[in-house]
Amino acid sequence: MPTSKELPPSTVPFFPNQFFRNQFRTKPQYPPPSTNLSEKVAIITGGNTGLGLEAATQLLSFKLGTLILAVRSTSKGEAAAAKLRSRYPKATINVWKLDMSSYDSIQEFVGRVNTQLPRLDMVILNAGVSKLEFGTVSSTGHEETVQINYLSTALLAVLLLPALKSKSPPGTPGRLTMVSAALTLVAKFPNRDESPLLPSFDNPKYWDPNDQYCSSKLLMHLFLWKLVDYVSADDVIVNLADPGFVKGTELGRDVTGGQRVGLSIFASLTGRNKKHGASTYVDAVVSKGKDSHGGFIMSWQIHPFPTLLYTSEGQQITERLWDETLAEFEFANARGIIESMKGN
Repeated sequence: MPTSKELPPSTVPFFPNQFFRNQFRTKPQYPPPSTNLSEKVAIITGGNTGLGLEAATQLLSFKLGTLILAVRSTSKGEAAAAKLRSRYPKATINVWKLDMSSYDSIQEFVGRVNTQLPRLDMVILNAGVSKLEFGTVSSTGHEETVQINYLSTALLAVLLLPALKSKSPPGTPGRLTMVSAALTLVAKFPNRDESPLLPSFDNPKYWDPNDQYCSSKLLMHLFLWKLVDYVSADDVIVNLADPGFVKGTELGRDVTGGQRVGLSIFASLTGRNKKHGASTYVDAVVSKGKDSHGGFIMSWQIHPFPTLLYTSEGQQITERLWDETLAEFEFANARGIIESMKGN
């Protein structure tokens, strides 16, 4: 099967054609009932609620041996873990602190992975936000949506690559799935010509609460396009998974008033349930093969990237974003880690 890079760009309009197909014309795919994950170790960020918690439940239903819920609030994480432990008493379920708005917290978390886990098979980077008001993270100065959905997720992904490679069984690649969104296909990305690029996301003049979310997810597509030039699918299979539009999650928790009522009605009419939404994560991290490496999975199928990535303009933006992102992560030696993945 061709990879996302090898597929031609999609020409199907997202609204209403692609959206209708995604929500109503596709069927969930689950691993075979015989799937046994009893020896495996998995990490899920934001695993105490919503799609992260549902994905954890599904992995545990396939006898997952060890689960780490990486959460900002350990008290909420322990509450979720207690329910999971009562349901799956044979599994080892731990709660580890991870604040995705803090580079220090991310590095501390990865240090714990490196020193305390003898094995690591799969990671689902699920934590994300969709902000309705402009705000910045005090420790970095970056706009919150781009900080969490792109920068912090990219840093965590890069820092986990060596562990996924070295701590998975010989001959079996580690698995890293990052949560994306079909809305990347309609991202306006109005600041694409800015140089440097990353600081322009921190400028309120470009702020659009709807497009900032779409563009933040698009940035990860651009980053992944380049990342797989360095990471072999024999070592770690890295992909992006879109859960579709799912009702009952906390992604829209900041919505209030009439907008909240409207969103609730729209979700009740068109939204997938959490079981189907989370199954996209499990499918991507458990079932999809090496042809999903560096790819975008939408509605349980390998899908083309947004059209921009296939253009010369998109390639120039990709290179600019890549260089700026690795410069941002210089404190963590991200460039050296990525280079080492290619060299081994």
